[in-house]
Amino acid sequence: MAAQQQDGGGAAQLAGPAAEADPLGRFTCPVCLEVYEKPVQVPCGHVFCSACLQECLKPKKPVCGVCRSALAPGVRAMELERQIESTETSCHGCRKNFFLSKIRSHVATCSKYQNYIMEGVKATIKDASLQPRNVPNRYTFPCPYCPEKNFDQEGLVEHCKLFHSTDTKSVVRSVLAVLSHVPELPLHIKRETYDSCTLPVQQT
Repeated sequence: MAAQQQDGGGAAQLAGPAAEADPLGRFTCPVCLEVYEKPVQVPCGHVFCSACLQECLKPKKPVCGVCRSALAPGVRAMELERQIESTETSCHGCRKNFFLSKIRSHVATCSKYQNYIMEGVKATIKDASLQPRNVPNRYTFPCPYCPEKNFDQEGLVEHCKLFHSTDTKSVVRSVLAVLSHVPELPLHIKRETYDSCTLPVQQT
């Protein structure tokens, strides 16, 4: 079974630079990240497994998960499907060769492949533990009273209570004003912050 990775017309163009980094990337669904099952090409040119596409079409205004253009039912990518039937790869676990059309079902039951995945997970966790921990919080805020900055939500409230409880400006209003500049911060977090600012509101 010789590996046959021929260009498949439009299907081969879909992966772009990703295909150079990962030669099997053009056979990988961008939704489930597995080898395509019944690949379907949508009007924008991207390809999905038939079942994955059905899930993506469920919202009222579906969009392509790759380019965010309007999503519509597509056509079966027959040439790509033929390539999947004829292209060979090896299992990363047991090293046996399989056609791409069979590799998906094989890795689901290959114990050596499961071990290979677990080793990768362990290596990733170990690598992450060696990374510096002083990464700033995703949501950091400056103090509305003084030059101090990079407080997380709780830290900002505590700082204001501790150092600015006698300021003429309302702590509650000032802290909430800072948080209001983060529209994606969930409303319940803002409410909890309001509840935790127990200082009396002072008139300015």
